[in-house]
Amino acid sequence: MSFARVATLALAAFGALRSLGAQLSAAANDCNRAPSKPIAFIDVPGNPFQALPSGDGCWVFVSIPPGPARGPAKIGVLRRAGGSLTLERVMPIDGNPTGMVLTHDGRMLIVADGPRVAFIDVEKLTTTRGDAVLGYLNEPGRLGRIYANVTRDDRTLFVADENAETISVIDLAQTRASHFHASSIVGKISTGAAPIALTFSPDEKLLYTTSQAAPKALNWAVECKREGGAGTDTTPVNPQGAILIVDAARAKSDPAHSVVGAVPAGCSPVRLVLSPSGDRAYVTARNSNALLVFDRVKLTSDPAHARIGSVTVGTAPVGIAVVDSGRKIIVTNSNRFGGSRNDQQTLTVVDAAKIGSADSSILGSIPAGAFPREMRVTPDGTTLIITNFASGSVETIDLTRLPIAPPKP
Repeated sequence: MSFARVATLALAAFGALRSLGAQLSAAANDCNRAPSKPIAFIDVPGNPFQALPSGDGCWVFVSIPPGPARGPAKIGVLRRAGGSLTLERVMPIDGNPTGMVLTHDGRMLIVADGPRVAFIDVEKLTTTRGDAVLGYLNEPGRLGRIYANVTRDDRTLFVADENAETISVIDLAQTRASHFHASSIVGKISTGAAPIALTFSPDEKLLYTTSQAAPKALNWAVECKREGGAGTDTTPVNPQGAILIVDAARAKSDPAHSVVGAVPAGCSPVRLVLSPSGDRAYVTARNSNALLVFDRVKLTSDPAHARIGSVTVGTAPVGIAVVDSGRKIIVTNSNRFGGSRNDQQTLTVVDAAKIGSADSSILGSIPAGAFPREMRVTPDGTTLIITNFASGSVETIDLTRLPIAPPKP
């Protein structure tokens, strides 16, 4: 073959690659186009727990637990394109799907699923090419698996077992090799009651989890009232909850001895997220009706002085999102113990710079549905996606046109 012919073929191949790249870029831009409305609601067939956007922002996966009136468990597949979110399909799934995480290569969706962990092929899920469920990791017992997170190298999976008061540590390579057998569970991290959050430090050396009531071995004072009881009953029945700090490297080989610290975190702490720089940790204390703010480094170096401040928000806050490059914090006011399907709850918007100062840090509120539960920001940072659990809807908010109603005087 002549040099000219080789050069022509090379140029043609380069042109094809450029064309493909342009097409992919255009598709991504269309996926991430600003929402047509500042706030929009999309009904889903059930009570959505979490909505998780794909890495390119083109898809949103929704876990929908089973319910007596809303049918069996399922995963909703929503397409994000042209400034709108539409329900494309639902896929039946066994168990009780709640918290989810995508592997960092974007190929597998991992679902905390009651007594199971479900593993789903993302390509099949989005294209309906055959059964998308790769397998289930089953383990006996009433585990109540509720949250999941995976290390950046996609080798180790952490799953919060809410009912068992543990976090399961799972070797993902072994999971695949064993066809999702429970033998791939490395071991368990003991926690207090109802561990939920699973948040890595920026360098992944530490894992932070919330426990709604501190481990009994800490012997903390009983000071939190019962949740969901009569509003007049303020009798303390539980200690404060805790942020538990886990040595992530040790957890991969010796989970039972990997907890290296515990910090009081109000009554029933449930979610924990970090600021973009990783210097602050934000926690929703559901039974304290508060957003708590901590110096992340002091959680280990000076735990007695780690708390920076707290903000009183709405009733029973659950989900948290950090937006606007860390300048604003948004919290869901769930009212989960007193609401109904027809409730209209709110999201509280907080000025991060004013937390801990004498000035009010609350900027205002945003309308939500009944029991707003989980929030995620799309990878491009422009759209906030909320699951309104009790009203059966997924809500989108355009963060570039944040529709904040000012606080009431």
